Amino acid sequence: MHPKMKKSFVVLSLSMLMTTGAAYASTAPVAPVNTSSSVTSQSALLPISIQINGEAITGNGYQKSNDTEPMLPLRAVAESLGFDLTWHQENLSVDLIKNATFTTVTTGQDRYTINKMFTTLGTAPELVDNKLYVPASFVSKVLNGSLSIEGKTVSITLEEQQKSIKSAGVITAINHAEDYPSIHIQGVGPDGIVLNLEKDTPIQMLDGTKLSLSDLHIGLTVEAEHSMVTTLSLPPQTPTYKITVLDPKKQADLLGTAGEIEEVRIDDDGNTSFLIKGTGLNDQSQSEIVLQLTDETSLINKDGKSIEKSALVKGTKVIGFYNPTMTKSLPPIGKAYKIVVDVDKDTDADKDTDKE
Repeated sequence: MHPKMKKSFVVLSLSMLMTTGAAYASTAPVAPVNTSSSVTSQSALLPISIQINGEAITGNGYQKSNDTEPMLPLRAVAESLGFDLTWHQENLSVDLIKNATFTTVTTGQDRYTINKMFTTLGTAPELVDNKLYVPASFVSKVLNGSLSIEGKTVSITLEEQQKSIKSAGVITAINHAEDYPSIHIQGVGPDGIVLNLEKDTPIQMLDGTKLSLSDLHIGLTVEAEHSMVTTLSLPPQTPTYKITVLDPKKQADLLGTAGEIEEVRIDDDGNTSFLIKGTGLNDQSQSEIVLQLTDETSLINKDGKSIEKSALVKGTKVIGFYNPTMTKSLPPIGKAYKIVVDVDKDTDADKDTDKE
């Protein structure tokens, strides 16, 4: 065979071979490419059994060889604990709600909603065979349950309302949202605690008179019976079972200013007033105001305990409450209805008394 013809034959043969191979490959089924790390196959996963309140549930969790904690089936666990679930197909997320606890879980996102606040657990939820799984720590850190892991078994119990505590404080903010009503006590901003309410959470006066959320206002001192468990957010939030107003009467038009005492003033008649600079608690409140003490002024700490006037010195953090009747001066002058001092339950005066 002529050398050029031989070379052409070899090239043609290679070309046909490559074309045939490509055609053969194109007829084979192509596996879908999984671009999301949140969708997992059940193969090669260590099964984990689950017990809730001492009883085994249907369905297992799983644990990968390199994972630090098991993954649990969200629906099976949450429903066994009494939560209602709502699935959203459009973004592969689920809402969970029970009493005043609400959370949202989204596939592939290590960002868990706790009553509109966010926390991370170090592991994102995963879809396995069309079931959503969450890390075991979700039970303890989000659902407020007790968690125990021994070998291939996860045991879960849920603390119910019987284990509750009482906290007292002055209302500094109220959220009237229909879905997530709440009140903020014992501070402003990141301080204090947020009491999450249900629509049927009992609210009453000391004499048992029933109230609604709309009857509450800033400046009221209340006692709350709430869960021992709180979120890790600032301020922390907690499910609340009962609210009791400790003040003998309400004054719905109160304004409030949170800040520091910049100056203590005593006039010729011995009357005391304080210049407070800070932040108004609502649109009508002042950022800077002079509040005059009267015989009717209530002086308390952040937990609602009475304190002496001597605790009110320059530099002290306070929340002053007053009515809208003020002078037109700058800063305006008004009469103090209640002053909350940011001190602990045991004030220095109390400690000195204890020593005696």
